[in-house]
Amino acid sequence: MPESLPPTERFSDRVADYVRYRPGYPPELLECLRRNCGLIPQWVVADIGSGTGLLSKQFLENGNRVLAVEPNAGMRTAGEKFLSGFDQFISRDGLAEATGLEAGSVDIVVAGQAFHWFDRRRARVEFQRILKPGGWVALVWNERLTSTPFLADYEQLLHRYSPDYAKVDHRNVNEATLGKFFHPGHFRQEIFFMRQQFDWQGVHGRWLSSSYVPAPGQPGHEEMRRELQVIFGRYQQDGLVDWEYKTRLYYGNFVE
Repeated sequence: MPESLPPTERFSDRVADYVRYRPGYPPELLECLRRNCGLIPQWVVADIGSGTGLLSKQFLENGNRVLAVEPNAGMRTAGEKFLSGFDQFISRDGLAEATGLEAGSVDIVVAGQAFHWFDRRRARVEFQRILKPGGWVALVWNERLTSTPFLADYEQLLHRYSPDYAKVDHRNVNEATLGKFFHPGHFRQEIFFMRQQFDWQGVHGRWLSSSYVPAPGQPGHEEMRRELQVIFGRYQQDGLVDWEYKTRLYYGNFVE
């Protein structure tokens, strides 16, 4: 993956695998926002970096109107197709730093697997602009664990063949970073756990859905794929491996 490729284009050749193999988000996420932020179906949600619509779907099922902002045309089209049955879903081209949404128009801004791509200073200004007074921000990541021998070996495989991996890993966003984005002491973290189970086809597709993995035809792709197949064969049980996640939710208000 060329380092010069801008974030808004990184997933253009990954859309189909992203749609098919990426996980959604645990139901506890919305339960937490209801309990601690007062989330109700009447709220307007801005899903920034909405991608294929996985996070938007949960809010739509909750009865919310969702304004989905996604700069990548392929991902945006996939999200529109995925959520075409929801009347309250509105999709638009835009950036975290320039959403095009009306000032004071949303109750909560959410971002799933996306905040680490944003220009944090400019996104903060934009979020403040579009939020109603007292509005909330919720940032979510599904963090792949290294809790099994298979996942530990997979992590090492990424480091060997994906030089871009360490630079774009969302785990580079930490509590100190978020303290500057919100305000120290004015955000909270909740953690949930979930799991996918994959056969070889699923592992292969989940691997290809990551922007830092060499695409077919790029240097290292075939070598990495062969090693991945060896790792899968080593650890599979009845043709399956577990893909475990820790879901991190950070939520808070802006306080000046």
